[in-house]
Amino acid sequence: MYKYATLLLLTIIISCSKNSYKEPIVNLDTYQIEQGFDVKAVASEPFIEAPVTMDFDEKGRMWVVEMRGYMQNLEGTGENIPNGRIVILEDWDKDGVTDHTKIFLDSLVLPRAISHVYGGLLYAEPPNLWFVEIENDKPKNKVLVDNKYVTGGNVEHQPNGLMMHIDNWIYNAKSKFRYQRRYGKWYKEETFFRGQWGISKDNFGRLYHNNNSVILKGDLVLPNTFTKNNYYRPKIALGKNLNKSQRVYPLHATSINRGYIKGRLDKDSILVDVTATCGPLIYRGDKFPKEHSLNAFICAPEANLIKRNILHFSKNTIEAIHAIPNKEFLASTDEGFRPVSLINGPDGNIYIVDMHRGILQDKAYLTPYLKKQYQNKKLDTIIGMGRILKVQHSDSKPQKIINLNECTSTDLIEYLEHPNGWYRDKSQQLLVNRKDYRIVSSLKQFILNSKNPISQIHALHTLNGLGALSFDFLNQLTQQHNISTKTLSHVIVLLEEVVHKNYLIKAEECFQNLIEKNHLELDLYIACSLGRWINLAPNKFYPLLLKVSSRYDTNPLIQEGIMSSLNQHEEEFLSYTNKQKPLLLSYIDEALENKKANQLKKNRILQQNKQKSINAGEKIFSTICATCHGDQGQGIASLAPPFIKSEYISESSEKLALIVLHGLSGPLHVNGKLYELNATMPGLVNNPEYSDQDIQNIIYYLQHTFADKIKPINTIKIKELRALKPKNGVFSEEELLKVK
Repeated sequence: MYKYATLLLLTIIISCSKNSYKEPIVNLDTYQIEQGFDVKAVASEPFIEAPVTMDFDEKGRMWVVEMRGYMQNLEGTGENIPNGRIVILEDWDKDGVTDHTKIFLDSLVLPRAISHVYGGLLYAEPPNLWFVEIENDKPKNKVLVDNKYVTGGNVEHQPNGLMMHIDNWIYNAKSKFRYQRRYGKWYKEETFFRGQWGISKDNFGRLYHNNNSVILKGDLVLPNTFTKNNYYRPKIALGKNLNKSQRVYPLHATSINRGYIKGRLDKDSILVDVTATCGPLIYRGDKFPKEHSLNAFICAPEANLIKRNILHFSKNTIEAIHAIPNKEFLASTDEGFRPVSLINGPDGNIYIVDMHRGILQDKAYLTPYLKKQYQNKKLDTIIGMGRILKVQHSDSKPQKIINLNECTSTDLIEYLEHPNGWYRDKSQQLLVNRKDYRIVSSLKQFILNSKNPISQIHALHTLNGLGALSFDFLNQLTQQHNISTKTLSHVIVLLEEVVHKNYLIKAEECFQNLIEKNHLELDLYIACSLGRWINLAPNKFYPLLLKVSSRYDTNPLIQEGIMSSLNQHEEEFLSYTNKQKPLLLSYIDEALENKKANQLKKNRILQQNKQKSINAGEKIFSTICATCHGDQGQGIASLAPPFIKSEYISESSEKLALIVLHGLSGPLHVNGKLYELNATMPGLVNNPEYSDQDIQNIIYYLQHTFADKIKPINTIKIKELRALKPKNGVFSEEELLKVK
């Protein structure tokens, strides 16, 4: 009797915590994929709804974020209903298709990101970033990591990504911050602002991202190596546009926002250039052909397709080349196919997060033009769905997924050699989190014996995550003949983390020996990694920095690295060089000018805080302007021009009001420079949330912060300007300049 009662109770518990459904059959006949590859649905409704991102846990199970509240109708009502979830998908019969789902967290409002880190789950639910421990697939000990993870913007322009990187920091898209937990305490640190939705990395450690109108952007250098100078912003090294063309090849007529603008669609109403790219992924698996390794795959949900770009690495740059002429890697005529995120899987394949819905545009920017198209095609009726698709090579065979939680620390060290980047990443994270200091000597021996530079780099950063790196060991590595330049580049960067006055003589000799190798990549990281050493002994390290600078007199990338090392030492180094380096001199002059401007800005901020209207405008700026123009008004490449020294800010309040109300499309000139922008700045004229007073407030804030003075404009005039309709629904520069 007791046995049966126990069995009955167990059945009730399982049925309450899991949902089991008959495996749905998803027809993908309208999907065309590159020859040699297959695509299949591994999860779909009713197991998931409106998925926006996912992650694999250490067991290889899929965890999916459901943003169920997003644009449930054309009006976008119900957005704040707490119906978002994080679910665990399972495949009990081991046929590769989800047959069970388990709710890990529910009652969430527009959740947008997750990451399995530190033995728990990090997740974003605006405005907060949370961390929970996991026990028996249930959350416990919930900790608030950051109550300002999201500080403004609509759902399309808020931080996301949460990607643990090889340097043991968690990076984000649409954000200038990174996060890390050390000994139970969370740290938030400023980094370079990257992307809009989604972030990825290559094996070496460079970061990749994009925005809606640029297929792929990338950093030419390791993160946070070129951003140490408070007054110099790199222009070459970070956020580089990697594609010369933004061309896209949909299979059908495309429904996009502002499709009426000339050049957006061809004569057959097919999209010409991308308008909503997101979710970039650098393929780091081991199941695709060799020529696909480190290719970039990019979502284009507005065109119902996924692009493939081949990355070409040269000495100074990276270029992304469209893989197949006039054709995409994966495309469909199914307008519900909305790929928004891509994931490297533990089986070496790529997983596609398909939100699968008709409405893609957020209400804040939804034009009447697109709204009508949605209605005519009944796209607003494609709702309550969602899919996870798997892309695999036709010749690939199923692979058993190893539960890394069950591996010993010694086993995990061996997995640092695995050809699939997923295993290397997870093994490093587990080793750092376990704090098993008994493996330190094994890790060091592994680095000395391994012939794989990528594995050596993982092991190096594992040691760093354990706090077990020393100057002497790093110095020893620089003297080993079997250590590659890729590994040495990371060694040079890590040497700056063990700076101490006791090592000054050895460090000087170490860097001198590295410079004598006369290798561009090594010199690049020496250029950007001497800052803390210079702080201790300028006279010892100025000569080394000058030698690197002289070797690459006309190389802007190297000179930008030098600027990173010269934080607060610009004037002193300028005297040391006797002003003999023209390119570097111009960069130093810029840094000194920015330093003066920063002080002026501080004085202005003190004044603006006293004024109610300007304060209100600042809040609006943070919400809708800073996401594209930068929180300092510095502009974001290929997305929006700077506000600093912009005639559109300083010259006419009426024209500025027209831009804010009706929007502005490129190309346009700012401070004498031409900006060839693919993106269009949306106006607020159709947004009932912003009154004439709000428009006045934002104008006052912009002029007070980025111009010499405020040029008054009243709400009566702003109301009149609302009625002044531009020809194509948004102003062009030519049309705006004609307005008196």
